[in-house]
Amino acid sequence: MPIFRIMTPGSAESAFRRTVVLTLCALALQAQTSAPSKPSSTAEQRTARNFEAVRKSPPEMLAFLLSMPKGGDLHNHLSGAIYAESYIQWAANDGLCISQTMALMQPPCNAASGQVPASTALTSGVLYRQLIDAWSMRSWRLSGQSGHDHFFDAFGKFGAVSSAHPGAMLAEVASRSAKAHVAYLELMLTPDGGLSSRLGQQVGWDGNLQSTLEKLKAAGIDSAVPAAAAFLDAAERDKDTQLKCGTPQADAGCSVTIRYVSQVAREGALGPVFAQMVAGFALSSAPSSRVVALNLVQPEDGVNSMRNFTLQMQMLDFLHAKYPAAHITLHAGELAPGLVPPDGLSFHIRDSVLVGHAERIGHGVDVMHEDDAEGVLREMARRHIAVEVCLTSNDVILGVSGDEHPLNVYLKRGVPVVLATDDEGVSRSEISREYLKAAQEQGLGYLQLKAIARNSLKYAFVEEGERVRLQKGLEEDFKAFESRH
Repeated sequence: MPIFRIMTPGSAESAFRRTVVLTLCALALQAQTSAPSKPSSTAEQRTARNFEAVRKSPPEMLAFLLSMPKGGDLHNHLSGAIYAESYIQWAANDGLCISQTMALMQPPCNAASGQVPASTALTSGVLYRQLIDAWSMRSWRLSGQSGHDHFFDAFGKFGAVSSAHPGAMLAEVASRSAKAHVAYLELMLTPDGGLSSRLGQQVGWDGNLQSTLEKLKAAGIDSAVPAAAAFLDAAERDKDTQLKCGTPQADAGCSVTIRYVSQVAREGALGPVFAQMVAGFALSSAPSSRVVALNLVQPEDGVNSMRNFTLQMQMLDFLHAKYPAAHITLHAGELAPGLVPPDGLSFHIRDSVLVGHAERIGHGVDVMHEDDAEGVLREMARRHIAVEVCLTSNDVILGVSGDEHPLNVYLKRGVPVVLATDDEGVSRSEISREYLKAAQEQGLGYLQLKAIARNSLKYAFVEEGERVRLQKGLEEDFKAFESRH
């Protein structure tokens, strides 16, 4: 019998072999189609990778951040948000005078004492640049002053014009914010036109919280509410006119939601300080008020700010019980070693939270100098008290930047963080550059910056319906942004 035999094409064995081959091929194809595919990266993940790809190129990173949605700016002083170039033009239009110290004065100009019309700056390049340097942090290192002193001195120099153009100021800030993809602003100002301060000066401070409040009520402090409403109505009408809101030529700034924080000048005498607090609480408690909170402003290291800090917290505690619906955000910890004695660094943030009822903290730079700093951070995290971080401001005023800044300390301890401009005009900055500093100097990645942008609406004091609308818009903006990146 032969060992091998030849198979004919039509034999049973040949058919069997074809069947086996076809079956194996089918199984292989089924395995290919049923095997789990490698998940594709999301738009968010791709955007985060692209952000890291440009980390070593500041110009490309800035371009990325300029177009990134940023939600809101919650720590913005209106008078400090205006660039000096605008103030110079307005001062010239108003016929104001410039003293030898670069401070604005009311006319007539006294030539004998060196005063010249502000309009001179529009034809004198030397005076023009001198004013910009005096009214901002541009070239401040050549001024012979510390950054701290040069910054705070600037406000007194342009004060005569900053109080006269609220509508134009709102227009400038809203337009700039829209271009930077900011949809919401909380602007610090004095909405009652100084009424409460004048009443506080008149009534004074008798050392008793309740009796001083009663005297202020009798003197008409409640009139601050309608006075503020009228002031804001006029300013917003002017802003809308300048931005051509409601017309086909409307500036993008028309779409920016603006709310206000009533400021209290903490360096003043106790009578005006308490009166401004009363007005701020009343304003931010009024139904449908555009004033959503109050804050203490001016240098935290000032003589009255330091001397009266504990009493001012007691004032806030007292009034918080009277006006529990009012929101409070406080400058606290805007200090650095050497600026005040060590004891002055040890309790401002804690007392602002525990006694002053702060729902947000502005700056918080000296937090690790606080007594029981870890306890303070735990309490802020537990209460969800956001810290308003202003990196450019902290750098030029306090000299705190890079690894010395506590931004990452707050993040590690679970304290909510938002980025803000503080005084973008005086600092010669804007919100996108704050995000750039957070990325470059603090090492934050795209996902962290996105979370910070979301925080800026989550911790805003805006009414809930508007918050929901803004948050929905932010998520839509992020979706569109990430589809392009």
